[in-house]
Amino acid sequence: MMTKKQKKMVARLGISAVCLIGGIVAEGSHPVDWALFLASYLAAGYDIPLKALRNIRNGQVFDENFLMTVATFGAIGVGELEEAVAVMLFYQVGELFNDYAVNRSRKSITNLMDINPDFANVIRDGREEQVEPDEVEIGEIIVIKPGEKVPLDGVVVKGRSSLDTKALTGESVPVEVTEGESIVSGSINLNGLLEVQVTKLFDDSTVAKILELVENASSRKAKAENFITRFARVYTPVVVGLALALAVIPPVVFGQAWSVWVYRACSFLVVSCPCALVISVPLSFFGGLGAASKNGILMKGSNYLEAMGNLDTVVFDKTGTLTTGKFQVTAVLGTCEDQKSRVDNEGDGGRKILGRGELLELAAYGEYHSNHPIALSVKEAFEKEGTGRILDGERILSVEEIAGHGMHVRLADETAVEGGKVTVAQGADQVRDIYIGNEKLMNRQGIQVPQMGDGAGTVLYLADGGRFLGSIIISDTVRSDVPDALRGLRAQGVRSLVMLTGDKEAVGKAVGERLGLDKVFGGLLPGDKVQKVEELLREKPSDKTLAFVGDGINDAPVLARADVGIAMGGIGSDAAVEAADVVIMNDEPSKIVDGIGIARKTVGIVRQNIVFAIGVKVLVLALVACGMASMWAAVFGDVGVSVLAILNAIRALNYRSGNA
Repeated sequence: MMTKKQKKMVARLGISAVCLIGGIVAEGSHPVDWALFLASYLAAGYDIPLKALRNIRNGQVFDENFLMTVATFGAIGVGELEEAVAVMLFYQVGELFNDYAVNRSRKSITNLMDINPDFANVIRDGREEQVEPDEVEIGEIIVIKPGEKVPLDGVVVKGRSSLDTKALTGESVPVEVTEGESIVSGSINLNGLLEVQVTKLFDDSTVAKILELVENASSRKAKAENFITRFARVYTPVVVGLALALAVIPPVVFGQAWSVWVYRACSFLVVSCPCALVISVPLSFFGGLGAASKNGILMKGSNYLEAMGNLDTVVFDKTGTLTTGKFQVTAVLGTCEDQKSRVDNEGDGGRKILGRGELLELAAYGEYHSNHPIALSVKEAFEKEGTGRILDGERILSVEEIAGHGMHVRLADETAVEGGKVTVAQGADQVRDIYIGNEKLMNRQGIQVPQMGDGAGTVLYLADGGRFLGSIIISDTVRSDVPDALRGLRAQGVRSLVMLTGDKEAVGKAVGERLGLDKVFGGLLPGDKVQKVEELLREKPSDKTLAFVGDGINDAPVLARADVGIAMGGIGSDAAVEAADVVIMNDEPSKIVDGIGIARKTVGIVRQNIVFAIGVKVLVLALVACGMASMWAAVFGDVGVSVLAILNAIRALNYRSGNA
């Protein structure tokens, strides 16, 4: 969709083209042809000389407006009015095309601005009131109706609905939310009515932070962009000097015709215009940033996009990045690792060796009153076991928490419970002393335990009185897309994959071996992580970059120290997102592979445009200087090259996951 300004320019160019054709048809019929050519010139480019004068007053002499003004006035001066008009017309066509291309590439990023909420429905004094989002305080209740944008971060206190988070994460599948779940601003409520308790002020909300990242992205330029800026500052004055020499030296020194060499100098100025580079290089990076945003990857500048394309080493935090940060029971081991209850008359004096279901049930009773994540994972595993049995809190006679060791629970047998009440006295044969905790607890009770598990998680030991029953291994589960992400990074040429964790060395190494990482360092404090990253920075090749991927507030220092800091944005802390250079909005490490693919495609397009534009311009400049090319060739050397470079730059927008 064209803007009003673009539509006006199309009309101007249409009038200019009609007048140019009329002038060509009426050529030789003075002064009609001259009048038509002049009308064509003014319709297409009356504003170019005015811009040149304004820029000269502001100290900006050598820009494209100055070059086009001097070139076309010079052509008019030597009687080549038709070519002067054609140069201005085609130059403006190229500028229109460039403006349209920039708007298209900007659209994928500015579409994010649509996530900015216009209002919030807040409940005050029992009534619903529509206010600006920044007027809502933490703790207030807001109402979000179907079709409305979520204005602020919060927790659902009433209702159930689906949220469209595509603008935030790039994912098209709606997210289901219900009471007790957190939601973020910027998503769209699709169907149900939600009441949400606000947890962050608008200035601290997800949508505000995203908009801030987008608005600041263009201020951080890549090395290639800075090179082009410096190149244009030197290049343009040099070519103006060469054009002046070309116009003056042959007539003055060798007695050549002024009209011939002034014409060549004007053609030289036309082709020397650096538009193809000045426009296409930033446009390519802007397209890359747009492609990244469409895929749920927010980059804080094209310099970080360029750095992503040179990744040699990727360093990961463990908990919350490679793993979910949620504990799960990954193994239940009885004394003989049976999975079913059975009686072993020879091995245990006729006493039953407990199987998986019974061990989980006793462990769940042991953790019945605890809300610790490990306790919750035990109870969740028992519920998922599908034994059909339900925990009865009346069976628990007493609970003792042994600090640093675990829990001691006195548990009545089922036969001792009637009508919801325990009918036996404590200490009777029907009461069991259940101990659940670490190895220290078992040693405290004088119980010898075998070594169980692979070191990849926390081990809970279970005993009945002085009798060891078995153990339960609880691990932080690996994110489902991590294996694919690591394979993708290898395929993209990342040489070294490293994990840093504050967890125990044995736990970290077990996870690292399972994932096939090159190096694992455990037991690290935040300062230790920074030190390790600095060591890895010294080890990598000087022309390559290192990225650190993390999510927690303790990762902020190392995110800032790495060449590229990548934060998991959805669950990441505000400090991590603030310190990071790249934010993955849907918390999928596999998006890093897409980020590298987008970066390398974008940098490749930039290099193509630089080589193509400079190569063609140098060739045409040489031909023009030697009199082997006319001003029409100069038009191609400027406008034609610009259009082709811009078309190539637009390709940076068209990235699909899995394609480079």
